[in-house]
Amino acid sequence: MSLKNKLHILKRKYRSKKMAPAFNALHTFLYLPNETTHNGTHIKAADDLKRTMNTVIMAMVPCLLFGMFNAGYQHHLALGEIQSVTGGFFSAEFWTLDNFMVGFWKIIPLVIVSYGVGLLIEFIFAIINKHEVEEGYLVTGMLVPLIVPIDIPLWMLAVAVVFGVVIGKEVFGGTGMNILNPALTIRAFLFFAYPTWMSGDKVWVHGAVERDQAIAAGQNLDAISGETILGVLAQGKEVAYSAADMFLGFIPGSVGETSTLLIILGGLFLVFSKIGSWRIMLSSVIGAIVMGLIFNQVVASGWITESSNFYGLMSAPFWEHLLIGGFAFGTVFMATDPVTASQTNKGKWIYGFLVGFISIMIRVFNPAYPEGVMLAILLMNVFAPTIDHYVVQGNVKKRMKRVKVKTA
Repeated sequence: MSLKNKLHILKRKYRSKKMAPAFNALHTFLYLPNETTHNGTHIKAADDLKRTMNTVIMAMVPCLLFGMFNAGYQHHLALGEIQSVTGGFFSAEFWTLDNFMVGFWKIIPLVIVSYGVGLLIEFIFAIINKHEVEEGYLVTGMLVPLIVPIDIPLWMLAVAVVFGVVIGKEVFGGTGMNILNPALTIRAFLFFAYPTWMSGDKVWVHGAVERDQAIAAGQNLDAISGETILGVLAQGKEVAYSAADMFLGFIPGSVGETSTLLIILGGLFLVFSKIGSWRIMLSSVIGAIVMGLIFNQVVASGWITESSNFYGLMSAPFWEHLLIGGFAFGTVFMATDPVTASQTNKGKWIYGFLVGFISIMIRVFNPAYPEGVMLAILLMNVFAPTIDHYVVQGNVKKRMKRVKVKTA
């Protein structure tokens, strides 16, 4: 008897039992549902929630694989075992199995814990509330390992996932009802609960200075902590990476946020598959550019001196803000979340512009936490319904004026 038939028998046996949602979830995850609608339907389409989630995951897989290579590359580079491959996206020294394996064994536990804990919570709530298990966490489970530091303790990640799924989604009614992006809720919890592991001295991002100091002290370290580009700029230091490095992804940072090139390709894939909103992506970039240009103008006018805490990030070229940190990744994969983002077309333009504008503002004005896209998206998640409300009311008023003119 095939596995599919065995699962179908178990599903029928436990149909009226408490564990029915768990069997249904396992069965529909592996195979297409056996149930079909018997009455007429208004709309017939090939896309459903599971296909949508799987499409988003496919768009993120290149970022995950590249992140594994880059983690190993940064590891060996910091230890002085290889030379920098500046701009060498096709360099054989980068695409080695050693680089990949170091990153793989560091990152795959994050993926396992993220999916294991998150889906367990989903199953528990489905059983308690007696409803079907939704596929919404499939994307969240992939997003989380891509936006956290590579060496975050697994127990911290597990606690954060429990908090994010329960408080960020289930208390609102589950998939489709949440007002905050669950993945960003998890990251926000980690940042405020364990700040040293998110942006402090415990982050495994490597640095040549720390490497030299460790070697001089005779220490034999497996990994070396250092600063991301945002951290360097926040301290007013000069960035040692070229524009090509930042665009291609040969820089320290969270797993999925380094390669702007692959993020753009993933965004195009989502746009052409009609899952991601190009309006939100484009308006976020415009908002970030506008804020960056304003800061550059402030620096050029002489209002801010080099002794200011804001000078480093404020003087960075406006286009550089698009390549560093998590701005690109957040814009493509999290700001476009169809549940928490604005729903109207005009609202998407306003929502996206404010996400980009506020991201760069927080990045510059908070040197202790130079990455602002997380807080910007969460803030706009809260205001998205308000934006849509006023957009709809504006359309209603325009139509009422048309009616009055025609009846006058």
